[in-house]
Amino acid sequence: MSILRPLKILAVSLAFAGLAQAQTVPQSREQVQMSFSPVVKQVAPAVVNIYTRKVVHAVASPFMNDPIFRQFFGGRLGVPQDRVQRSLGSGVLVKADGTVVTNYHVIKDSDEITVVLSDRREFEATIVGSDERTDLAVLKIDAGTQPLPVLNIGDSDGLEVGDMVLALGNPFGVGQTVTMGIVSAVARSAVGLSNYQSFIQTDAAINPGNSGGALVDLHGNLVGINSSIIAPGEGGGSVGIGFAIPAAMVKAVLANITNGGKVQRPWLGGDGQAVTSEMFQSLKLSRPMGVLINSVHAGGPAAQAGLKVGDVVVAVNGREVEDPEALRFRIATLAVGGTAQLSVVRAGETKTLSVKLTPPPDSPARDTSNLAGRTPFTGATVANMNPALAEELGLESADPGITVVKILPGTIAARLQFQPGDMILRINNKPVATVADLKAMLDDKTIKSWAITLRRGGETLTVTIGG
Repeated sequence: MSILRPLKILAVSLAFAGLAQAQTVPQSREQVQMSFSPVVKQVAPAVVNIYTRKVVHAVASPFMNDPIFRQFFGGRLGVPQDRVQRSLGSGVLVKADGTVVTNYHVIKDSDEITVVLSDRREFEATIVGSDERTDLAVLKIDAGTQPLPVLNIGDSDGLEVGDMVLALGNPFGVGQTVTMGIVSAVARSAVGLSNYQSFIQTDAAINPGNSGGALVDLHGNLVGINSSIIAPGEGGGSVGIGFAIPAAMVKAVLANITNGGKVQRPWLGGDGQAVTSEMFQSLKLSRPMGVLINSVHAGGPAAQAGLKVGDVVVAVNGREVEDPEALRFRIATLAVGGTAQLSVVRAGETKTLSVKLTPPPDSPARDTSNLAGRTPFTGATVANMNPALAEELGLESADPGITVVKILPGTIAARLQFQPGDMILRINNKPVATVADLKAMLDDKTIKSWAITLRRGGETLTVTIGG
């Protein structure tokens, strides 16, 4: 050992000596200068600041109903004092006609929206359409004959962990700002930010005001819309964990909204669960991956394509899917009317199934009803579940039954803590399959106590009232 150690040191020393001989002194400024300025100059003009304004109507003082207060204070307490809420965010020009993409939460409930370009030109914006479930919105500005810069929407599926990216936006309202980082992760799904979760994670500094801004690659292509950050504590600043909506989803939502104003997503007609480390070997997989199908909607696209309970979907159009969120994301980025190729493992063999991409059917009839009277469900709006309603509510399952659509605050249903998305299964141990069944039971004046069985998420709950 005492002989080998010096030999090893000598070999390393010789290696470094060889490197030293190969190094040369830079001969020009270009050889020592590293800068992202060419990319920034290319993309920055297409990233805009968004300022919103909302008038909040204050309620007149309830004390004005008292004549003594009216005598002393006159009308001063009776005049509502409106106040203006202002907020800021960012956006990206994606079409020369003035089409801007931003986050839905940036423009939500706004009365006025102003878009400010990097050259300080200002335009009033109108909302073309929005999609709360993906947190995306499309705006339009009219610049007349004035030229508008745009960003090319790139291929977010080509991003790899470690790729360098730039984030552009208006953090804290200080003005347009550029930060640099790498792609920390792709297809992040366990962050609870939207219904279709497959986020790009980056350590490029993103702060309040960056929402809706651009995440670009070093070719100047838009690969994501900056959406949110993890910011522990009260400061709300960046800690190097930011999330962007992939360009693949931006393309899909933009195409839907600009072609009709309404987002219409394909429906697979099958649900499943993630393959765990305990089950992948029994499913004859090389590792835990894919979605184990445990429900196939009769007559749906998946059933027609031959998908069966027990199959494991491992890829869509050649793109791997790790879990149900990834599967929903991949299907949601495709266009209605086309087809998708599902790679499926069945009993150890890989098969390819061609699925027609159709919108979710709005059947059976919803029979949406506002429940009144004096029952546990007073103040609830209920409907018969169908695939279209499940899509609207952001529910994973479209199993037949009665679902709670809305709860009015301050009502009996609200006090009993019923929630939108609850599925009503049984009342007093009697199954209720339709809204008509539920109404008939609620009209029964002989019922003095209620045992209501619900399904909420993956749990079955029973609520007992009276008796």
